[in-house]
Amino acid sequence: MQEPTGLRKLPSSKAARRRGRISRTTLTYAVFLGGASCVALISLAFAMLAEFMLSLNVKVISAYSWSAFLLLPFGFAGLRWLTIRHAQQARGSGIPQVIAAMSLPASSGAQQTLVSLRQSLWKIGLTATSLLFGASSGREGPSVQVGAAVMLSWGRWWHEKLGLRLGFRPEALIAAGAAGGLAAAFNTPLAGIVFAIEELGRNSAIRWDRIVLSGVLTAGFLSLALLGGQSYFRIDESVLILRESWKGVLLCALINGVLGGLFSKILLMGPTGMLPARWRHIPMQRPLLIAFACGLVVAIVGWSVNGSIYGTGYSQTAALLNGRSTDGQWFGMAKWLATVATYFAGIPGGIFTPCLAIGAGIGENIALLFGGLMEPRIFALMSMAAFLAAATQAPITASVIVMEMTKSHDATLYLLAATLIASFVARQLSPHAFYHSVARQFRREALALEHTPVSAPPAPTGKH
Repeated sequence: MQEPTGLRKLPSSKAARRRGRISRTTLTYAVFLGGASCVALISLAFAMLAEFMLSLNVKVISAYSWSAFLLLPFGFAGLRWLTIRHAQQARGSGIPQVIAAMSLPASSGAQQTLVSLRQSLWKIGLTATSLLFGASSGREGPSVQVGAAVMLSWGRWWHEKLGLRLGFRPEALIAAGAAGGLAAAFNTPLAGIVFAIEELGRNSAIRWDRIVLSGVLTAGFLSLALLGGQSYFRIDESVLILRESWKGVLLCALINGVLGGLFSKILLMGPTGMLPARWRHIPMQRPLLIAFACGLVVAIVGWSVNGSIYGTGYSQTAALLNGRSTDGQWFGMAKWLATVATYFAGIPGGIFTPCLAIGAGIGENIALLFGGLMEPRIFALMSMAAFLAAATQAPITASVIVMEMTKSHDATLYLLAATLIASFVARQLSPHAFYHSVARQFRREALALEHTPVSAPPAPTGKH
């Protein structure tokens, strides 16, 4: 008996729909992972530009040490002017802007202001130039904002220009681009995933989005493929951590927790909060003067420690991890002060790598005072993670990123203990997480800018 026509077509209809779903899913992943690859390539190009600028600074300062007193004050003032004029939302780290953008209505003008391609181009140029001048800042935080902007623009291009409605959510694009930018910048795919979950995914379902995690891994693994399996910090001899190291780990956690908590608290206060009441109008009315003064402070601090605090602090950190001391015993605290002054200047630049350098320097000081507890290199390693965790209150990200960038997998348990304790101590001094506190300010600014006529831009703020 012949089957009815409708029943005979039903299986083929289901199969066609199934093939359609598979094709759509495949296309969605292909487009998304293509965007993540673009993020990785741009992050690597940004890294090469930053390294070139840092090398130029080293050559100039080595030949003419006095040049820092010209480059930094006038350079900071010029960068601040350009930031106010062209890229007000690109100042500072870049991570708070991404966090703020994810909390704003999808595809709104406010969201696109914080993670636009235009802001990203300025972010790259201004950050690289600040490293040329000798700013105590890093490129990894800016890579997060740049990655988010690239990924969001990539998704919008496919949707608006090509008419492909693949169901990309703006917050998913932003999270994948931001975490992918961090993973590519540090050559640490796992740390990018943890960053997406702990920092970008707070109070959001985005933390469990498989396509976001796939994008982050794509950016990270492409970076590994191009740069090889070499860790961010090359350690010539493996760090051996013994069971008796717990006392030293606890000491690092407590000291870095206090110093990192104060660091975060002072950054959140800004120059306005540091000045006497009768002078608090100056940062708002004279931002270029504040930037000039901050540049002068960095130059003076750098001169006192033979220029070791200029730039990211990568070479000094690598030296301490390999058992070699820095030029001066006060590198850690000098870097602490220089990073605060650089941030107060209100120019684009991150605090991620400088925090690692500060922690390593503090670890050197702890080793000089309590050298019998454990090897000096372990003090540097533990203090790197502990200070970063205290400053950002993201202990899991701090422990994983330090473990992955130094290939210290055997130290993971110790790193987790140090970061959790340091974060708890820092929270007693600065209750609010740094990146999220600054993100709320950027969110308010973006919303205000969205409702402000183009002919009447809002006055620049002295906070950052």
